[in-house]
Amino acid sequence: MDVGVLTVPYSAKSLDETLKYLSGLGIKYVEIGTGGYPGKAHANPDILLSDEKELESFKETIKKYNVKISALSCHGNPVHPNLERAKKDHEDFIKTVLLAEKLGVDTINTFSGCPGGSKGDQTPNWAVSSWPHDFQEVYKYQWNEVLIPYWRKTSEFALAHGVTKIALEMHPGFNVYNPETLLKLRAAVGDVIGANFDPSHLFWQGIDPSQAIRSLGKAIHHFHAKDTQLFSENMQINGVLDMKSYAALPERSWIFRTVGYGHDTKVWKDMISMLRIVGYDGAISIEHEDALMSINEGLEKAVSFLQELVIKEKPSDAWWI
Repeated sequence: MDVGVLTVPYSAKSLDETLKYLSGLGIKYVEIGTGGYPGKAHANPDILLSDEKELESFKETIKKYNVKISALSCHGNPVHPNLERAKKDHEDFIKTVLLAEKLGVDTINTFSGCPGGSKGDQTPNWAVSSWPHDFQEVYKYQWNEVLIPYWRKTSEFALAHGVTKIALEMHPGFNVYNPETLLKLRAAVGDVIGANFDPSHLFWQGIDPSQAIRSLGKAIHHFHAKDTQLFSENMQINGVLDMKSYAALPERSWIFRTVGYGHDTKVWKDMISMLRIVGYDGAISIEHEDALMSINEGLEKAVSFLQELVIKEKPSDAWWI
């Protein structure tokens, strides 16, 4: 287990500049965007899959700074009811699989996606209420006719090209948004489906991340280190579902924060310990989305915070037994 970083906030810098800076902070893992919402500034599959020299240059840059790629990230909505949008995000995923194969990377981070509520819809429909009963029909259609068939077929392609871990970020707005829905899709598709565990999206739903880690166990394929600050005075009035802009900081019920600025050290120590208990030993990948800090300050504070918490060595024998 060691600290990593999602490089997307540094998309304006070259990969070489970014890795030079990150390696100077002691970073051992990097997570690189290859399409979808993360973009592809540091690893464009269209280029790397068609130009062998560019691919070798990319590999040499990774090797130069002695870091490992924990995952390629192409978060999108490949089951979007707008077929043009769905095609773009699906193609990004497929190209990412092919690039992962060439790089020897076995993990891809993404979203489950969210279809429309029926075949005629043009926008996603996130159904999270059991009544009125219309939503039950939406839910059945999305899971049985779209989501499960899509990921069964797509996971077969991924496995055929060496990608054994499709790590879905449990994110409200998509069909997989909590441990229950993650395990539901995993049971229907197979163990290739797992979680890119990001506690920031669980905190505001009222989920205890440590208990969620215990529940998921071996289904955790990757980990995002991001925190959430909860504003109880706003939550007590309006609850946790919040459509206000992330820039409307004083009015929101919650905002994303650098690790340690939403929950204290004990909460994060408990998560790290539970990850060790369930057998996770990969990257603790920092995703910086703190509106109160610059990228560098937020990232450096997160690195310093996590370096003291991550358990890097294998446990010794229990000599006291």
